[in-house]
Amino acid sequence: MKKILLLVSTIVMCAFAADAKLNVVATLPDFGALAREIGDDKINLTVLAKPTEDPHFVDARPSFVVSLRNADVLIDGGAELELGWLPPLLQNARNPKIETGKPGRVQASEGIRLMNVPANVTRAAGDVHALGNPHFTVDPIIAKAVAQHIAQAFSALDPANAAFYQANYKKFEETINAKLQQWGIAMLPFHGQHVAAYHDSWPYFAHRFGVAIDIFLEPKPGIPPSPSHLTEVIAQMKAQHIKAIIIEPFHDRRIAEKVASATGATVVQFSEFPGGLPGTDTYVKLIDILVSRLAAALK
Repeated sequence: MKKILLLVSTIVMCAFAADAKLNVVATLPDFGALAREIGDDKINLTVLAKPTEDPHFVDARPSFVVSLRNADVLIDGGAELELGWLPPLLQNARNPKIETGKPGRVQASEGIRLMNVPANVTRAAGDVHALGNPHFTVDPIIAKAVAQHIAQAFSALDPANAAFYQANYKKFEETINAKLQQWGIAMLPFHGQHVAAYHDSWPYFAHRFGVAIDIFLEPKPGIPPSPSHLTEVIAQMKAQHIKAIIIEPFHDRRIAEKVASATGATVVQFSEFPGGLPGTDTYVKLIDILVSRLAAALK
């Protein structure tokens, strides 16, 4: 009888283990969207930051600590974008599974060549990231690399579903490859055009799609626009006939509208995060919207 009970107990435990889902925490919505592409219904996903929230200054809540404490996987940028709020949460969570270097820690920037690495980092330079610009997932080719990294991590931690994760990555890769041609054709007429932005979030997007996003309403990253700087920006935009100003949901649109009124440019609402704009609940839908909005403004 004892042997039968032990056998039944073992079978039940194995069945539970087979059905158990990975508890995945993503710091930001772009990483969360890629995790969902790969993990689908095999994971329980928690995304800490809201898609309309400035990722530099996320409002950390006690529930974040609980989520991190229970996580099997943590996906973060690894490029200091979350430096101001993530380390204290991890310290309080005390979860060895998601420490740096452990199988449960996926740092999205690993293996990626970051742009705009500063030669010197001082307070005078504003909110500059020492490792390079951390807003890299808006380049679809980089997003593929991050998705592949996530698939490898999930497969290692949950080998019973490895084929599922790898198949989902392959599907995502094929979708991006097909879309790249479509996006490239849409942006081709505007190759080399200059675009203004509120914050320097877009070098990877600009590089991928052949535009120059190199005039900023912020005088330095993270420093609010001053009247004297905006006067300079307006002069530059007029001289270069710039047609578009990119802003994100957490930026002051009124400032952008004043500059647009003075230059004849169009304010274009962008987001680097799926869910940050209507109709962008997936990564592919986000890039679709970004490309179509910018192309429309540049015509």
